[in-house]
Amino acid sequence: MRFKPFCSDSLFTKLQLNPRPNPNLGSLHFLFYPFMATQTQPICSQTLTPNGDENNDDVLCSSEIITSPSEPEAACLPLPNGYLTGEARVERAWAYWNKLGRPRFIVAPMVDNSELPFRLLCRKYGAQAAYTPMLHSRIFSENEKYRSQEFTTCNEDRPLFVQFCANDPDVLLDAARRVEPYCDYVDINFGCPQRIARRGNYGAFLMDNLPLVKSLVEKLAKNLMVPVSCKIRIFPDLQDTINYAKMLEEAGCALLAVHGRTRDEKDGKKFRANWKVIKAVRDAVRIPVLANGNIRYIEDAWQCLEETGTEGVLSAETLLENPALFAGYRTAEWALDHEETCKDGKLDQAELLVEYLKFCERYPVPWRMIRSHVHKLLGDWFRIHPNVRDDLNAQSKLTFEFLYGIVDQLRELGLRIPLSVKETNHEKLSANGTPA
Repeated sequence: MRFKPFCSDSLFTKLQLNPRPNPNLGSLHFLFYPFMATQTQPICSQTLTPNGDENNDDVLCSSEIITSPSEPEAACLPLPNGYLTGEARVERAWAYWNKLGRPRFIVAPMVDNSELPFRLLCRKYGAQAAYTPMLHSRIFSENEKYRSQEFTTCNEDRPLFVQFCANDPDVLLDAARRVEPYCDYVDINFGCPQRIARRGNYGAFLMDNLPLVKSLVEKLAKNLMVPVSCKIRIFPDLQDTINYAKMLEEAGCALLAVHGRTRDEKDGKKFRANWKVIKAVRDAVRIPVLANGNIRYIEDAWQCLEETGTEGVLSAETLLENPALFAGYRTAEWALDHEETCKDGKLDQAELLVEYLKFCERYPVPWRMIRSHVHKLLGDWFRIHPNVRDDLNAQSKLTFEFLYGIVDQLRELGLRIPLSVKETNHEKLSANGTPA
């Protein structure tokens, strides 16, 4: 099982594919395309629209050549979870979580936004684990192109949750088996509240069909070698939420992430996540629990951990504007809340964009993802110079040269919007997430 990886020094080195991180790899960065065709092929193959025109935003942002590896053996756990019940399963869930180092600061799953380069950028700035974007289990099982473009990883990308939406246990298992050698958890999305999830009968809309929810979890728990995790939203009624969490635990869920908003509370700025409900869930179940919601800056993360008693916190929207959140940086919007104690952190979003683009050059992703991140990271900058944003929107085909040029153009216009840090308690975080 040998493949041609991307390396940080532009040299290609062959190695035996290992589904676990190798701490001895040093500065080398190996990219896994587990689902590329077995022949060597360019990864910039074009995607065509129905009228035959090239859709550049769906083209991968590289023309390198890569050879696919054979699938490695899935040997993450000695026995599938289904062989264990009751206390043994709970003990195993905690032993596994402890073995991963109990990460506290986690990149939440975001469609088209929590892809490999962005995960690595967040990890550089304090994130200790990450979810992939939500993957559609049926399409993932059936479509090789979808698999190769939507799921990539590398040795530094651990611990990793690979998330699927699904409504068919057998289809979900087929998709999950394809990724289990490359991740630490297979996660089931029970929290997506969007209309597309309603139409597709997945995500938070499975809260109306709890027997199906249970069957999805049981199917994976009894057949996978890696643990099953679930990400949920809460019911309007507290007891319904607690019963829901307990059912997931009994079905074989080994880790539960709770978004403290209901299915109808889609607007995170309008509706505050309910940490009290998350704490109630944490107190009711015996497996590790993560909290999701209301994380604007690092102090929120610490406060959430204290008030909920959860093992970790997830952030989504805030990270898109500020991937350095978990390192203690905050955007100008949130620095105003503590203007008297904040200072220039000697970092800004344009610098973070440049770092992100460099990750994309090493770890190619579709241009549509890159375009989205440019708008998120430079949104405040574009409001001051909308002509620069208009130039970006006018580009049907993006290039790295053009995107680096946008940053240079903003610099030449004299614009800099620094990220801030709190002067009194900006501390580096140690590996286990506690202040050093």
